[in-house]
Amino acid sequence: MYKGLKIKAPFFEIGPKAYLYGEEMLKLAKVIDKTALKYDVDIIVTPQYTDIKLLSDNTERILVFAQHMDYLPIGRGLGSVLPEAVKAAGAVGVMLNHAEKPLAMEEIDKTIKRADEVGLGTIVCADTIEDVKQIAGMSPNLIVAEPTDLIGTGKTSDTNYVLETIKTVRDINPDIMVLQGAGISNGTDVYNTIKLGAMATGSTSGVIKAKDPYAMVEEMIYSLRKAWDELHK
Repeated sequence: MYKGLKIKAPFFEIGPKAYLYGEEMLKLAKVIDKTALKYDVDIIVTPQYTDIKLLSDNTERILVFAQHMDYLPIGRGLGSVLPEAVKAAGAVGVMLNHAEKPLAMEEIDKTIKRADEVGLGTIVCADTIEDVKQIAGMSPNLIVAEPTDLIGTGKTSDTNYVLETIKTVRDINPDIMVLQGAGISNGTDVYNTIKLGAMATGSTSGVIKAKDPYAMVEEMIYSLRKAWDELHK
């Protein structure tokens, strides 16, 4: 596990996937950045590779992660995403094994090790309880527990899944932080998920496809902070 990643609960992740890039991505990132400062919340943003430096150079509080990287060493590998290049562009971490960019377990393990080697945090997506168990054994910094069939549906994980995934990770490695994803559409979803005991949650379509994405960022982060403070005070 890379020890240099500075992140604390509650935190949030916004993944623009391939919906936004360039100046529009930067505009949203600046709104996210101001909201992170306002509520004292760490927010991970995973832009297109070509926007990593743009966001890193023009924001203060958000944590810029790459959407993926490969575990290859410096050298041959046309079309691959080199870990050292991700780091040099200004990213502090990398997301791995999203449902839209799945990896074999062996690849996940090798890529986490490369991230540790170059000084990048890792947030790794997991579908089933068994996936969560295997990935926790690889010691990433963060795990996104999200049932693949709920992604983008507006339906969130049930209580049993949330509680069991948290317990599974805690029993294996309590230093790994768990984000509960999938189906987060509004502030109410965020509030309810954190109230179940989650350290974090996140959203893509809930923000990007909202009538007012900037207002939705505010709604979700306000709800995150409110739920966390109520639960932990």
